Amino acid sequence: MTEFFVVVLLFIAVTLFMGVRIVPQGWEYVVERLGKYHRTLRPGLNIIVPYMDRVAYKVLTKDQPVEVDDLEAITKDNAVVVVNAISFIKVSNPQEASYGVQDYVFAIKNLVMTTLRAIIGGMEIDEALSNRETIKAKLKEAVSHEIAGWGITVKSAEVRDIRPSQSMQEAMEKQAAAERTRRATITEAEGNKQAAILQADGRLEAARREAEAQIALAKASSDAIREIADAVGDRETPAMFLLGDRYIKVIHDLSASGNSKLIVLPPDIKGAIRGLLGRE
Repeated sequence: MTEFFVVVLLFIAVTLFMGVRIVPQGWEYVVERLGKYHRTLRPGLNIIVPYMDRVAYKVLTKDQPVEVDDLEAITKDNAVVVVNAISFIKVSNPQEASYGVQDYVFAIKNLVMTTLRAIIGGMEIDEALSNRETIKAKLKEAVSHEIAGWGITVKSAEVRDIRPSQSMQEAMEKQAAAERTRRATITEAEGNKQAAILQADGRLEAARREAEAQIALAKASSDAIREIADAVGDRETPAMFLLGDRYIKVIHDLSASGNSKLIVLPPDIKGAIRGLLGRE
């Protein structure tokens, strides 16, 4: 009889223990009664009916990070980029999170991956690399819409890094180097062109000024001959005077040179002048 009472007391103790559930903060327990959802246990002390009720799911209600490691995506212009992201989710309805999807963390991770590929696939590479905020907004909106019936809220969706693939980076570096070489070649050619134009302009200006100087010199000589002729009443004397003056200047310049020492003069200067003046 004593053993019977011991067994009964032990059975009652085990039954009472099975009916008590202490739920820690940040968790909620989904309870089934006879295989069907019954209620959700909140943090703290809870009582269930032993042998009829059981804790089927223990659901974490704190914010949970869902990380997506590096994955490759192809842009609209067939460029390959590498992107990784992280989303923060929170279970708002443990019942729906337990019965709406088999493994909500695994499901959301794959959903983020496929959504990222779809978003980047609709952009060109320059747009994808420079519009991270747009990608984040589209990612959060798309994922939130897809998991609306799972009792889960997407707190945030962050694109941690997005960059061209290694092969794409090498191609872009080669393209940039080729572009710099092209610009340098164009700049050098433009510089040579401008230098040639300036040199030609310089020669043209020098020739124009030389011609103007010759004209001015001839005009000055003509005016001088005319004034001397008017003063002495004779055309030969002024011409001989100017010609003699020119010869003296030329002889002076030649004597100052270290190379030219031989000077040739017309044997008959007066006859030469008369020929220039049209006289016999």
